[in-house]
Parts: sequence; structure tokens; C-alpha cells
Amino acid sequence: MENPGFLPRISHEDVSQAAQLIQQAYNPQSQLSSEDQRRLQQQLFDIQKRAEAWGLVIPFLNHSDYNVQFFGAHTAQVKIARDWSSFPEENAPQLRELIVDLTGLAITSGRSKVILRKLFVAISSLALKLSSRQPSQWPDWLVSTVQRLSVMGASSEHLLDFLAIVAEEVESADLLASNKSTIRSTLSDAIPMVTQAIVTCMSRPRPHPSPNELRSALKCLEAWLSYLPADNITPLIPGLLMLLTPMQQSPPYEFEEEEFVPASDALQEIMSKSALSDGAGTKTLTEPLLVWCDRYGGALIEQTLSAGFADSVSRSFCKLLAGLGEHSNQYLASSLASSVVPSPVLPDILASPSLPTKSHLVHNYLKLLLAYTSLPGYHGVDEEESELTLGFWYLFQEALWNTDAELDQGEVDAAEHIKAEKDQWIVAKAVYSELVKVLRRKVVWPPADVLRGWTRDQRDKFQAYRRDVGDTLINAYYILRDDMVTYYVDELARYLSLRQPNDGWEEAEGTLHCIMAVQESIPIEPNPDLCRLFSAEILGRLPISGGGRVRRTMILLIGSYASWFTTQPVVPPSSSAPSLLLNALSYVVSALTEPSLCLPAANTLRDLCDANRTALAPHIVAFGELHAQVANIPDTEKSKVLQSIASVIQALPPEEEIPPIEAILTPVIAKLFEALQSSSFQEEARAVAIQQILILAGVSKGLTRTVDSLLVLDESPEEQAEIERMKRARDDPCVVRLREVILDAIQRTINLWSTDASISNALSELIKAITALPSDVTLLTLPPGPLLELICIASQRQLTAVWFNLAQMLVTQLNPPSLLPTLFKPIPTAEAHAIVLNALAALLQATLSFFSQPGTMEANPDIVQAFFTFVDVIAQHFIPVFYQLPHDLFNALMQCAISALSLQERYSLVSACTFLGAIVNKTSTNDDLKEAKTMLIQTHGRSILRAVLCGFAGQAPRSANPNLIEVLSTMVTRFPAETRTWMAEILYADDFPPSKATPEAKEKFLKSIFSSRSLRRTRDAAQQFTLVARGLEGSSFGYASVTM
Repeated sequence: MENPGFLPRISHEDVSQAAQLIQQAYNPQSQLSSEDQRRLQQQLFDIQKRAEAWGLVIPFLNHSDYNVQFFGAHTAQVKIARDWSSFPEENAPQLRELIVDLTGLAITSGRSKVILRKLFVAISSLALKLSSRQPSQWPDWLVSTVQRLSVMGASSEHLLDFLAIVAEEVESADLLASNKSTIRSTLSDAIPMVTQAIVTCMSRPRPHPSPNELRSALKCLEAWLSYLPADNITPLIPGLLMLLTPMQQSPPYEFEEEEFVPASDALQEIMSKSALSDGAGTKTLTEPLLVWCDRYGGALIEQTLSAGFADSVSRSFCKLLAGLGEHSNQYLASSLASSVVPSPVLPDILASPSLPTKSHLVHNYLKLLLAYTSLPGYHGVDEEESELTLGFWYLFQEALWNTDAELDQGEVDAAEHIKAEKDQWIVAKAVYSELVKVLRRKVVWPPADVLRGWTRDQRDKFQAYRRDVGDTLINAYYILRDDMVTYYVDELARYLSLRQPNDGWEEAEGTLHCIMAVQESIPIEPNPDLCRLFSAEILGRLPISGGGRVRRTMILLIGSYASWFTTQPVVPPSSSAPSLLLNALSYVVSALTEPSLCLPAANTLRDLCDANRTALAPHIVAFGELHAQVANIPDTEKSKVLQSIASVIQALPPEEEIPPIEAILTPVIAKLFEALQSSSFQEEARAVAIQQILILAGVSKGLTRTVDSLLVLDESPEEQAEIERMKRARDDPCVVRLREVILDAIQRTINLWSTDASISNALSELIKAITALPSDVTLLTLPPGPLLELICIASQRQLTAVWFNLAQMLVTQLNPPSLLPTLFKPIPTAEAHAIVLNALAALLQATLSFFSQPGTMEANPDIVQAFFTFVDVIAQHFIPVFYQLPHDLFNALMQCAISALSLQERYSLVSACTFLGAIVNKTSTNDDLKEAKTMLIQTHGRSILRAVLCGFAGQAPRSANPNLIEVLSTMVTRFPAETRTWMAEILYADDFPPSKATPEAKEKFLKSIFSSRSLRRTRDAAQQFTLVARGLEGSSFGYASVTM
């Protein structure tokens, strides 16, 4: 086909040159470097962008090389989708005819389906554009295109492929509601044609003469499901069931893969994405499938077990079972013990004069699903299907909770209701009991010699499967409750009693994993099964050396149940009675010196001590012995161990905390100062310093009480007495000296290594742990003022987000919230005011100097965000300090914040918006800042508004629109007269950024803003103006991108 007159004409030489580029770029034998590949791709992209590229479509499609043909089809699709606005409107009808003709020729020429797909997408895209015009330039595009392609020789298979792509393209098209309604109406008109084509293909004699055609028909059905009403889907289901059914009706059954798999896929889509989803179609979909499963499902399971693996038919059947369970879980739950005989709509081949009861069908279904759940072998190595069934058990558990058991028809009394519910739960418990047995077996690791042959991916997949099983076990627990834990503990006890010395620990580890998985569901109350678990009967028989995986799992299990031990009676040191808590603690401590177990052991020790500090406090002497062994514990975990000891110390009276805390920290501080004074081996000294800082942080965390101070009324006599005791203990000369030494160590560390990222992160951990609100102070708590001064010193050497985050926290502590409701916000002290003013001035000078370098704000979004969050906190708590700054410094801050409103990184821009809104609001509402209010608005008000309006017009990312609207709303509310004047000046100024907003749109925007100064009205007006200014009006994407 020659190029028609309305397309650009390109010389044969230019076409050949472009084709050579394509062949060079896509030839697998060219062995291009990545740089050459990128260069060629860019050249092809540039060619495609040019208006003349329309003229390449026909020559490329006529080319003998497949890659060039593909690029020709791709160019047609891309030009229609991306460059349509530049195509002459008067040539659209001719292009429409051309694209359809080119597609017909490609079909009859035997072009590949990949190329045809591109052309089908091009037709769909062009049809959506032309039919959306008023009046429509292609009103009957779908039916007419099918008819024309058919006349040109397109087969049913190709027409079905085209219809499928049409539905997919319409579904994903960016159209306004009115246009989408028109397109959907076009598709609705074509439904009879589509369903007839599908039925005709499905009805051919079996085995199907053209598996590809059948696959295309069922893919077409899947694509059209969202447009088909239930009445059009229901007649197709018997045909799909026929395709699942083996052709011979006597065992052994043989299932046709090329029919079974696509039919199964289509049924799965019907159950999940059609008008029959969410449990609809009981008689036409659920029950027919259950009857089919009852008839043939067992044979599929037998074939799978006999073969030793799930083939494509078996895997597809597993997916079908899972899909049926998701669709019909409420039916399955209500029919679990039903004696009602169903009356489904069945194809002739499944019809029977006597059908089993609903409960029989449901039990058979659950049996089939459990068979896949319990497939032999290890998931990820021997089978991949068991995981597909796990999601059902959650849905089934929810359905059992929320669905009443089905009763026989007729009047029933309360007793029959109760009996039906009881029968339902008897069956449910039996099913879930079998499930927990199956899953316990499936999570057991293989013996070590087998595991050594696994790849890393297989290990990771099995580990992930175990986590998924853990989630499923939680659902089982909600059905079985204590019976489930009893089963697992009994299994453990039985295994340990029968275990031989040379046996592995894999079985025990798998059971422990199951018990650990359900921890979050088990109530924190006395539990005899857990008492057995942590007693000598089970815990006492687990290995305390070797046996790596089972020890690790038991240690993690103890940590997950740390809070449960609080239900046990406190055993004094003098008592000979066994203590489950001490049993668990001893088991964990024994692993601390082993490198492979020290991490989980240290974490578990920390959790145990934190949750049970009061019960462990009487045993503080034993923790002294643990402290004496700290030298044998790997350095990486020492901080957690010492944090654990500190947690127990915190439960002592404050004055009794002093000696053990001194004993713990004295060697730590000495080692830190030794590292700080080291003149050689700087890298080693730095590593030692970091370790000691983290230990200090861990001890400080441990001393923090577990009860949130916000939940404690500081007016209660008990709390006041405790606070007084803490004050007296803090005034002890030894404790005062200890805090002074720690503060000196922090200062020396900052002076020496503040620019080191690892050091700053460690210091951040320490400062967060060692500072607190007044009601949370410990022996070690340092005042925020001196630390804030040190933060300023560190920031002047190197700005980081870490220092700003710490500064923000310390500023908040200088004006702590009241723990009791009050009408008046507490006023910061003069000392706190002075500290914040000095810190703000120092940090502003360092920051603004840093930001003044070109590109710095863009390159450091984390610092920008942290900085504006810091000044926002000051605006919230210490607003007057801004107006005590030197004028030039304050003005520089405001100019920096205003310039940040054009940043493209969203979080930086949002934090700047938040600060500007806060400073305007807080200044305006403070009666002592009337002059400052006038100065603020007169100096910076117009600039703020201009930055906001330019952001609407395109200088800011759309995602920040809600935050810009908040700033605008604040200005409109606080300064309405000035805002109205300035907005008009800015919008109509010659230097306002070019946009699609006309003078009429700007006038409408102004009127909408000031007709009612509500946030909602401002938001709606600003969103509409944004759409207009950015040229997105009339686009559903535009509306979606700015909608809050």
C-alpha cells in the first residue's frame, strides 16, 4: 500500500536509513554496548516524535523485517495516543479508514499477533478520540470495524482478539464521565455480537479444532466481563463447565489442558470481576461448580498425587478452588451442616436425578482444598500450589463468624436454630483441626543434609511460606481457641518423650513456630498449656547448646510471649518454687555468648526484662552476675543486654537504682573517654566510641518507665511521692557527677567527630533516650538546653537532618505539654525563651548560608524538610522569638521559605507550606505581636501569595496542591483585604507564569475565593483554577490528580 496524500511523504532513502536504525537496535546479534543501545533508542524516539513520522507507518508495515514491521505498528499507536493534537483534524476520517485497512491487510498477510495487537490498540485509541467528539466522527466504530475486518478476511480468532483489546483499552482510557458513558453505551450495543462470537467458538465439537481460537474467545470473555450484565454471563457458564469436563465419562479421566486451563481462568475471572462476583449466582455458578468438583475433583487430586507434582491442569484446578472459596465463602459457611439438597442449573453432562446434600458438596470441596494445602513435599521446592489455598481460610473463618447456619425450609424454633449452629461449629472445628495438623507438617524444615542442597531462592521462598502459614494459623486459632494450643503442646511433649539422641530437632522447631505464630491472638491471661510449654516438661528438654534453629525459634517464641509472663505469680529469690519467667530467662541468657544466637537472645532478653521488670527486680543480684559476664557477649549486642538490666533496675526505688547504675556505666564511660583521648588508631577508636554511646543510649532507654507519662496524672499523691523520690535521687552527688560526665562526653564527641554520619546517628539515639518530659525523668535525664547548644555547634560544622530532628525534639521539651486539661497553654519560661532564641539564630545563620549555594535545596530534600519542620515547631511553641531576631536574618528565613514553594520535591515543599501557615496563624492570633503582624504581612504577604499562585499555575507539583491551598486559605482568612488586592495584581501581572488560564478564568477564581471565605470554597476554587491553568480541564486524570 502506498502512502495516501494526507500523510507526509518520505523518500525511500530516509525510510531505508530509519529501518537500518531499527534493525541495528533490535538485532540480537549486534552485541551493542548499553551506551550505544541508549543512543539508538533515543534516535528512534526522536524520529517518532517528528510530525513526518506519520509517513513511516505504511513503509515500515510493508517492510520484510519483523522488527521494522513492529516499529511501524508501534508508531501508528504512539502518534495517535501522544501526538494527536498536532494531526490535522480534517484528515481524521481518512486516517480512520487507513488504520482499519492497514490492520485488515496485516491480518491477511499473516503478521504476528504482537504487531496486530499494536494495530488493534491504535484503532481503539483512534475510535475513543473520534467518537468522543460532538458530534461523533465515528458513531458505530466497533460494529463497523468488526464487519469490515471480517469482509477483509479476518478470522474469528483475530476478531475475538480485537474485541478483547477494545474492552481493555476502554477500561483503562482517561475519559470524562460523559465521554466514558458514551463509549460504554457503544460497547453495550455490541454485547450481542460479542457473546454470540464467544458462544459460537465454545460450542464447536470437542476436542476443539482450534485451541488458539478458543483461547482468544475466553480471553475476550474475560476482557468483557465488566461490561456484561449477569443475564449475559449466566448462559455461558454451562459451556465453560463442559470445557472443564473430561470427554470420556468413565475413569481414568483425561482432562484436555488446552480447554481446561482457559475455561478455568474464565470462571475465576467471572467469580472475581463480573456481575456474578461477591457470592452472586448461587444456583448458576456456585452450586454447579461444587457438583463438578464432587464429580471430578477427586480424580484430579489422585492424578496429582500419583504423578508427584501438579501439572498445568492440576494447578489451574487449585486456582479454581481458591477462587470458588473466595467467591462463595458465605455459602460454604452457611451450608457446612445443611441437609438441604441443592437445585443448581447444570449442563446435561452433570445432570443427575439425585444430587447430594449441600453439606456433602461443601465437605468434598473442603477436602479437595485441604488436599492441595497438604501436598507432599516442601513448598517452593517440591510444589508451588499449597500457598494458593491459604487465603481461603481467613475468609472462611470470617464467614463462619458472620453467617448463620442454613436450616431446612419451613417453620423452625429456637432449639433447631441452636442445634444447627452447634452442628455447624462441630464441622468447622473438625476442618480447622485438620488444617492445623497439616500446616504443622508443612512448616517443618528438611534435615540438614537436604537443606544444604537448596538454593538461596528456595530457602527464602520456604521462609516466606512459613510466615504466610503463620497468618493462616491465627485464623485457625479464632475457631479452635485453646484446643489449638493444647494440640501443639501435646505434640511437643509427645515428640520430646519419643525423641532419640540422634534425631533432629526439625519437628519440634516446626511446632514451636506454629505456637509463636498465634501469639498475638492469645489473651494475656493464665494459660495451662503455656505453663507446660515454659516448664521443665518442654522448655527444660530443649537443647541449650547446638541445635541452632530450634533454639533460635524458642528464643524468639519466648520474646513474643514476654508480656504473657506478667500473668504469673512473682517468685521471691528465697523461694524454691519453680518460676516460668526465670526458666525462660535462663534459657535466653545461655545463648547470649553464641554469635549465631546472640542477636535474637539479646532482643528477647530486652523484651522480657522490659515487660517483667517489677517481677525481676527482687532478683537484681542475679542481674549483677549477668553484668559480670557482659565481656563475653559480642559487642553488637551489649547495649541491649545492659538495657535489659537497666529495665530491671528501674523497678527499684530511685535511691536503690544509684549503685547498680554506677556499676554499669562507670566502665562504659571510662572506655568512651579512652577512645576520645586516643591519639592513634582513629578508626578503631571511633568504632569503640560508637559502641559505648549506644550502650549509654540502651541503659537510658531501660531506665525509662513503661507507663506512658501522658496516662499518669501527676497530681495523684502516689505519683507526687514518686516524683519527689526521683528528685532526691537525682540530687545525689554521685548521680549529678554521672550526668555531668555524660554531658561532657557528648560534647567531646561532637567536638571530635560530629561530621561522621555513624557518630551522629549514635548520638541521636543517645540524646533521644537521655532526654524526657518532666514527668518522665530518670536518674540520667539531661536538660534540653545544654544539649540544644551542642546541636547548634554540630550543625555549624555540618548540617544534617539528624541535628534538626534532635533540635525539634529539644525545643518541644523546653515547653512541655501539660498532663492535665487546662484552658490556658503553659507559657515558656524566660530561660527557655532565651535558649530557643540563641539556638534559632545560630541554626538560621548556618542553614541560610548553606541553602544560598545554587542547587543545594534541590539536592538536600531531607535537610530542607527537617529544617522547616524545626522552625515550624518553634512557631508553634515560641512564636515571639522570630521577631527578636535581627531583621535581615528573619527576612532571609521568610524569603527562603517562600522560594521553597517552587521546589519539585513534595516533602520539602509541604514542610515549607506548613511553616508559613503556622507563622502567619500564630503571629495573627497573638495579641502581643500586633506590630509584628503588620510587619509580616506588609513585608512578605505579597511574596507568599505570588509563590502560592505560581504553584497553582504549574511551578509546584500537583501533589502539593492541598498544602498550597492551606496557605492561601490562611492568608484569605487572616488578611482578606490585602489578599484580594494582591491576588488581582499578581494574576494579571505581565510576569505571572504563562498558563492556560484566561482573564475570565482568573476573574472567576477571584470571585469564588472571596464570595465565601471558607476552606472548602477556597479549596474548590483553587483546584478548578489549577486544572484550567495547567490545561487539564476536561480530563479525568486532571480531576483525579488534584482531588483531595
